[in-house]
Parts: sequence; structure tokens; C-alpha cells
Amino acid sequence: MSAVRTTRTVLAAALAAGITATVLAAPALAATPVRADHTATQRALQAEVDAGVPGVVAQTRDGADRWTGTAGQRGGNDHFRVGSITKTFAATVLLQLQAEGRIDLDDTVDTWLPGVVRGNGHDGRRITVRQLLNHTSGIYSYTSDPAFQQRVFGPEFLQHRYDSWAPRQLVDIAMAHQPDFTPGTSWTYSNTNYVLAGMVIEKVTGRPYGKAVENRIIKPLKLRATSVPGNRPGMPSPSSPAYAKLSPAPGEPAVDVSRLNPSIAYSAGEIISDAADLQTFYRALITGRLLPKAEQRELTTTVAIPGHTDEGYGLGIMKRKLSCGTELWGHSGGIHGSTSEAVVTKDGKHSLAMNLNAGWTGSSQGALEAEFCPPKA
Repeated sequence: MSAVRTTRTVLAAALAAGITATVLAAPALAATPVRADHTATQRALQAEVDAGVPGVVAQTRDGADRWTGTAGQRGGNDHFRVGSITKTFAATVLLQLQAEGRIDLDDTVDTWLPGVVRGNGHDGRRITVRQLLNHTSGIYSYTSDPAFQQRVFGPEFLQHRYDSWAPRQLVDIAMAHQPDFTPGTSWTYSNTNYVLAGMVIEKVTGRPYGKAVENRIIKPLKLRATSVPGNRPGMPSPSSPAYAKLSPAPGEPAVDVSRLNPSIAYSAGEIISDAADLQTFYRALITGRLLPKAEQRELTTTVAIPGHTDEGYGLGIMKRKLSCGTELWGHSGGIHGSTSEAVVTKDGKHSLAMNLNAGWTGSSQGALEAEFCPPKA
């Protein structure tokens, strides 16, 4: 989940409301030695630090080539909160459950969560689980609620950073508002969709959704840096501080927001990982290691994103084309002081994952263009 800074972070759907103010100056530290073919990528990372991001870490894989780059206050093996990248994990679990015959993604939400999606025009009897996963449900995003923003992203954050939120509480915030549109008639990114997806997983399996993620994805792929923290506020080591600004006032200082109760995000954005694990996950997913062929086709069947002809949204995964025509699959994500990106080519051979530890500035777009559309010699 993340604040809007580029068309890419729109799709991250932020749980980090980045608020513009003066940037946090940070000295550039030495990066991993730069290979000739990653010089442009390293420069893109440094450009983000020069523009005010405290630190950036990125890792890439391209065939046998492995590269790690850092700039600013970061370590190459840092753990970080991945925000809306969590959505791909949740969607993958639901596709696996469908493959096992335990759910049909065309079931209505009300079939599994009777009466939960109701109020002010919302009706779970008219919305399918599939529409949750591809953001065509029209359900209002709870992170857009002004009172929630004030308490969770604004000046009240420091007093409420350890508050615990139940998934139903987050959904009820959304139900107090009208839907964005009639189900199936348009597309809008909504974090409520994936809170509901997590609740559906729990109803189908009878266990916390995080256990399904652990048993079906984290353990089989040996993702040792990846965890579903629940209510735990701390970060595993190694990690670097995450910074955010809690007011739009000029001169507002950046504060360390690393510790928080991630139940504010739940299955829409709570997972912690690192750049290596994220690449392993997306490479396995896009090459069919986690899903049967039928579900793989459903995963990558995209719907149009209004106003973005070079992008499409599948089931918890996004397709985009860069300026050079390279097609990437993955997701972006943000939560307080943390903006992440993880992408892979359709053949699974070339991937990148990165994180910026700022919630008010910065973008991954320069690094993506540099890595996948390198300047010609």
C-alpha cells in the first residue's frame, strides 16, 4: 500500500500517505561494486538519494548475473515492509485454493462472508471474489477515509502507531462510504478488496490467512527473509530506518516510523521481506511453479486501468510496458516510510526488486528504465 507519486505508485495503493515537505538530506554511502552492465541502474539509485530519499537498495538477476546496489543509508540485505506486494501473495493463495476445488473465484463475496459487505450501496451479493482480486468491485478503500488517514498517516500516528485493528474494523470503515462504481463497470485500486480477500482465505481454510501464505509460499520457496508479522511492531535484522513526514506543513521534519502495528494493512500490505526473496517469489510465480496452467492463465488475465494504455491489472499482479517496449510483471507497494517494487520479465529470466526508505518522495521508475532499457553503447 503507498502514496501516489508516479503512475506506478498509484497501483501500490499506499498505506503510507507520503506528504510533501522538505527532503531529508542523507550522505551517499559506498555501494556494491558496479558492474559495467548495471552502471545506469546504480546511477538511478543514486539519483533518488540526491533528490532526497534517505536510502535505496536494489537487487537484480539476469540469467547467471546477480547484482546488488545501494545508495544512501541502506544495506544490501535489508529487510523492509513490502506494502501492497502482499496482495500478490494473497491472490496466489486464493488461486491455489480454487485449483484444489475449495473455492471458485466467481463465488460472491457474500457466499463466504455473509453480510460483511453491506451498507451505503455496497452489496457483497453482487460482488465476486475475482472482482476483489482485480479491483473491479467498486468497494471504497478504507485508506481513503479522512479520519483513518488522520489517525494512521497524519499527526496522530505517533500516538496510535501501536493500535491493533481487526480486519472487520477496516472493512466497516469502507462500508460507511458509498461505492466508487457499480461492480464490474470500472477499475479503482482499493485496499479493502484485499482485506476481504484475506478474510475469505481464513473462512475457506479455517486458519489465519498468514498461515496459508507461510505454508503455501514462504516455506516451499524457502523465503527465509519473508514473514507475515500480524501485530508485531518490530523489524527483523538487518534493516534500516523508515522515514515519513506526518504533516504537509513546510519544513516538517522526517520521523522514524519503522515501528508500527501492521494490522492497519493486514492482507492488503503487512508482509516483510527483502529484495532477494521477492525476486524468488515473482520468478517462481510467473514461470508457473506455484499454480496449475488454468490458474496461471487467470493470474495473468488483465483488466484495463483507465488512463493507462501501457498497463493492466491481473489477479494481484500488474503488467506494464516500459519506454523500450519491455513487458514486466509484478507489483509495487508502500507503507509508512517504505516504497517497494518487484518485477520480472514474462520468461522469468530477468528480475528486479528494490526499496526506498522514504514515504514522501522517490520513485522506482528510473531504476526500472535503467535496468530493463539500458542506454545503447
